[in-house]
Amino acid sequence: MSSIASTTPGLFRQYLVLTKPRVTQLAVFCAVIGMFLATPGMPDIQKVVAGTIGIWLLAAAAFAMNCLIEQQIDARMLRTARRATAQGTISTAQVMILSGLLGGLGMVILYRWVNALTMWLTFATFVGYAVIYTMILKPRTPQNIVIGGLSGAMPPALGWAAIADSVPAEAWLLVLIIFIWTPPHFWALALYRSHDYARAGLPMLPVTHGQQFTRLHILLYSVALLATTIFPYIVQMSGWLYLLAALLLGLMFVYYAWRLYRDYSDELARKLFRFSILYLSLLFLALLLDHWLIVGR
Repeated sequence: MSSIASTTPGLFRQYLVLTKPRVTQLAVFCAVIGMFLATPGMPDIQKVVAGTIGIWLLAAAAFAMNCLIEQQIDARMLRTARRATAQGTISTAQVMILSGLLGGLGMVILYRWVNALTMWLTFATFVGYAVIYTMILKPRTPQNIVIGGLSGAMPPALGWAAIADSVPAEAWLLVLIIFIWTPPHFWALALYRSHDYARAGLPMLPVTHGQQFTRLHILLYSVALLATTIFPYIVQMSGWLYLLAALLLGLMFVYYAWRLYRDYSDELARKLFRFSILYLSLLFLALLLDHWLIVGR
């Protein structure tokens, strides 16, 4: 009995790691912000709860499938070699059952308690990430994260659809922000993990085009991101509070990218990667606060 009790938490943790909980949390957070921005007042709380759970489950299912597809690649990378799929401690059938149960339950919840549009958009995002990005783009082109970034940028549109049963231009503007944010965010990681990606045989930009080329593109995308984040204010989707936050956060992002371009170090790349996560969280939080305190008044 004691051995079973001690094994169960460890096995649960292995399954949990396959769903990439930290990445899932950020995606779901952006989806929830989209839900609250979709209506002038408070959204339907039942739809918020059901939409959050459904989107979370499908995102977790997509990440688990990603780990399954990339198990051989993960085994060759230091960052991912401890995953249960890479070590073979969880079988292919078990991961497929996990992904199927999570994804199926998520789709039922979204269809039954949210709406069909959100279910199909979230399912399309699942296919975009688990199949198009992971199986087709990632192993074939150094622009994988740019082209495949659309699936990772979809959460605000999913959240908006959950409440409004539509995806207007404002929702797609939020998608565009995450779409532009994704390359510099991921390339910062790829820079200080370039040896890992080279060993795994993945054509990431630092591997195929070199460090200097990648650093330049991080800087260019950072400037583009700063410009893109101003659009919610220009189209009167947000007010001065968001604009101030977007400018301050965006200038900090460009400052990190400029330092990385001028004088590279792995530690600076790590700082930019960590800041990029904080950046997106604070930017979307500023959107929500502005919506409630400024625009919604």
